[in-house]
Formats: sequence, C-alpha cells, structure tokens
Amino acid sequence: MKTAADAISAFLAAVPGPIGDAEEARTPERVAAFWTENLLAGYAVDPKQVLAERIVDRGGAVVTLTHVPFHAVCPHHLIPFFGVVHLAYEPDGHIVGLGALEQLVFALSRRRVLQEALCAELVDALITHLGARGAACAIEAQHLCLILRGREPRGARVATRLARGSLRDRTDILPPMTA
Repeated sequence: MKTAADAISAFLAAVPGPIGDAEEARTPERVAAFWTENLLAGYAVDPKQVLAERIVDRGGAVVTLTHVPFHAVCPHHLIPFFGVVHLAYEPDGHIVGLGALEQLVFALSRRRVLQEALCAELVDALITHLGARGAACAIEAQHLCLILRGREPRGARVATRLARGSLRDRTDILPPMTA
C-alpha cells in the first residue's frame, strides 16, 4: 500500500494544482486504500472458487440473472465505468446460487478491464469453472472516460453482448439492449 501511496504523491506533484493543504495530507493513503479496497478488489477473488459450491440441477432450465450493478476501471485511462450486467447459462448437471453469480460479477469487474473483455471473461468463467453447456452475457455501461471528455452525451450507454456454447444463437435469453 505504501508503494501505491508514494506513487500517488508523485502523481499529485506532477499534475497542475496546489498540493500540501492540511485536508490533503492523507490523500495518497486514502486514494491507495480506495483503489485497493473498492475499484480493484476483484483481484483478491478467485472466480473458480466463487463457482465451486455447486448444487445438483434438477430442473434443466436456463438460469438468468439480470440488472446486476457493477463498476470497473478502464485500463486505458484508469477511470471507472459502471452499469449493469445480464447473465444467463444453461447448466450441464450443476447450478450455483444466485449470490455466486453476483460474486462472479464482482470478482471479474472490480479490475482494470475493457467492457468487451469483461463480457467474455464472465461467459468463459461460467463455461470453464461451472461447466455450463452455454453462457451469455450482456453489459450496458456508462464510461466516465468518454463522458468527462465530452465525447459521449450524459446518459449514453455502451452495450456489449456475447454468447457461447449452447446459447450462441439464443438471442431471446437476455433482455433487449437499451444502448
């Protein structure tokens, strides 16, 4: 944590604006802790472990969880983006609790990741670690790196969608995109 705080101190000294005010004395430590504990907390969570506690599937239905809030960090600008994730998977003998799906979103989104990569990582985790026959993901997000530069109108959303395996051609599985 000290290395990150020192880097933030150096960054603040290198960019425009006054430094050294009393209320900013602990800013480097606070920023380092915030990034570690909030924005990048997903690195401390193993997606395989999140999906390890399985339940025998007795129904055979496609499982869908929609409108899961998330935030991530754009790796290009280190600025957050946020929105909702929609997930679906077709079990192949086992399911997980819905809380595990929310934890999976947490684990993979609280990182430095492109939205397109996050979509693929969620789908791949369900297929690889849960053994799903197929999985789909749709993400709708607002990117502060675009909004703050004035290139994206406030309220505009970026949409990504990916399906693999048995759900590859099932466009009806997830809600329609609003972006």
